Amino acid sequence: MQDLLKKHFDMFARYNAWANTRLYDAARALSDADYRADRGAFFKSVHGTLNHLLVTDRVWMCRFTGEGVAPERLDAILFDTFPALETARREEDARIVAYVSGLTPEALTGTISYKRVSTPELMTQPLMPALAHWFNHQTHHRGQAHALLTALTGKAPELDLLFYQRLSDKH
Repeated sequence: MQDLLKKHFDMFARYNAWANTRLYDAARALSDADYRADRGAFFKSVHGTLNHLLVTDRVWMCRFTGEGVAPERLDAILFDTFPALETARREEDARIVAYVSGLTPEALTGTISYKRVSTPELMTQPLMPALAHWFNHQTHHRGQAHALLTALTGKAPELDLLFYQRLSDKH
């Protein structure tokens, strides 16, 4: 069972990187005005939403690995320009894939301890549910960015997990 869960999380790490690449490819085509415009999303714009995804990935990677700097605000703008944000996104996705692929099936049964951004108390939780939350959170906010892209352009890339699985089964 642990081997199946290991493969499951490995697939989610690769899917995450693939979906982010497709999302950034679509966002790159936006004008700067459209990219930055407040469209009423939780993080206002495509720019704010993409920055939030990087923020939370850095927060969680710091929690998982104890390495890196966790931003103190969930709405932080880590990179003001799209090219810098895209480069950081690719680097973080590679870091995520490397971290998850390096987990052993036994490590998945472990726990993590961390302090939340908003409270000083020490939190401890099992690793697997934390990973599941993290990948679900990424999908949630990518969906928001996807909706913004659809509203702005009339189309957005296919990001469904099943679509990714069908493509990756061919390779």
